[in-house]
Amino acid sequence: MDYREALQWIHSRERFGIKPGLDRIRCILEEFSNPHRELNVIHIGGTNGKGSTAAFAASILREAGFKTGLYTSPYLESFTNRMAVDGRDVTAKTLTSLVEQVKPVVDRISAAGTLGPPTEFEVVTALALLHFSRAQVDYLVLEVGLGGRLDATNVVESPLVSVITNVSLEHTDILGDTVAKIAAEKAGIIKEGVPALTASRDPEALEVLTRIATERSAPLYRVGADYTFETGRKSLKGQFFSCRGRGVSLENVFIPLLGEHQVQNAVTALAALDLAGIPLAEGLLRQGLKTVSWPGRLEILQEDPLVVIDAAHNPDSMRNLGQALEEYFPRGNRVVVLGILGDKSIPDMLRNILSAADRFVVTRALHPTRAAEPQAVAAEIGRLTSKPVEALPDLTEALRRGRDLAEGGTLCVTGSFYTISEARRLMVEERVLSRG
Repeated sequence: MDYREALQWIHSRERFGIKPGLDRIRCILEEFSNPHRELNVIHIGGTNGKGSTAAFAASILREAGFKTGLYTSPYLESFTNRMAVDGRDVTAKTLTSLVEQVKPVVDRISAAGTLGPPTEFEVVTALALLHFSRAQVDYLVLEVGLGGRLDATNVVESPLVSVITNVSLEHTDILGDTVAKIAAEKAGIIKEGVPALTASRDPEALEVLTRIATERSAPLYRVGADYTFETGRKSLKGQFFSCRGRGVSLENVFIPLLGEHQVQNAVTALAALDLAGIPLAEGLLRQGLKTVSWPGRLEILQEDPLVVIDAAHNPDSMRNLGQALEEYFPRGNRVVVLGILGDKSIPDMLRNILSAADRFVVTRALHPTRAAEPQAVAAEIGRLTSKPVEALPDLTEALRRGRDLAEGGTLCVTGSFYTISEARRLMVEERVLSRG
């Protein structure tokens, strides 16, 4: 088996869809003597910000000299982005070897028929946990995929800390149709006696998180109450903030990511490491925050015109993007190239970006089955506002049109990871916006 065949096999599991549950991944890991039980895990879930929070935590741990694993999803540039040790993606050779070992186990479970075939995310999570165990990482920063209670990552039984960044409506067909129901699913990662942390400010969510943490004798800490922060000066290079709480006190610390929501994510990471009981000197905390790399989040790709990409893919993240555009980028000619998935809350996403944009170019997200129809999204924008909008399904054409329209202003590409991942490749590798 080569790397291409290994990826094909992994992606072939997508046809089994999303099937919440832990029995299948437990079965896989049992065949390898439960490698996840050896890992020191910082478990991070939530609706938005969990990837950025994980990136901050991993960056600090690496800077402190700990061998650090980072598991995130989805990927931005390459599938191997999803599992990294000390900032280095798993190699194609290693991933292929892992697949060769795991595939026979998955095939046996599928053939048995009792539990049903393991899904793609279950397989990838099993591969990652096996990889991190064999790499003998000191700490693993583990991002939840979907929900929490029945997410494959919740096979981890004794994390050092359980983090729920925030809670809002998402995947309502799977997680529930109210904030309270979704909070209950996300609170599934809270373990008996293990410190829990949240940055959520939603009263309905907090009530559920508090109740479940109390039932499990898990002390619950809050960013904004137990860990407070103040924002400072900012520019397109990054921003400063100060924070205080329990074992954390930092003044005028810098992060290279934009948007106040990233300050909250950075503070959440600091609080998580504090609650995990990992002793870290102030200089290491500062350096880890300063050197974090998390592409695709208000990432500036070029300056003439100013081009920024952001992975906003639901109403809350789109609201954060709209606020950041207003705060950081020149007013007067902001063009948004938008490619959304059809199973998202499209009207709510659009409402949260409308005021920050001067005009829209709607394109097709690069997903074979889930992409929203550009003409339909453009029509919805037309229903909500009188601002100019046009639909160009081809992403390359949409990017070039956006560039031309954004002359002297700002071009923002957003809507889904699928959209910005391909847009980033086109702009960085193929230089589709170059006028040369």
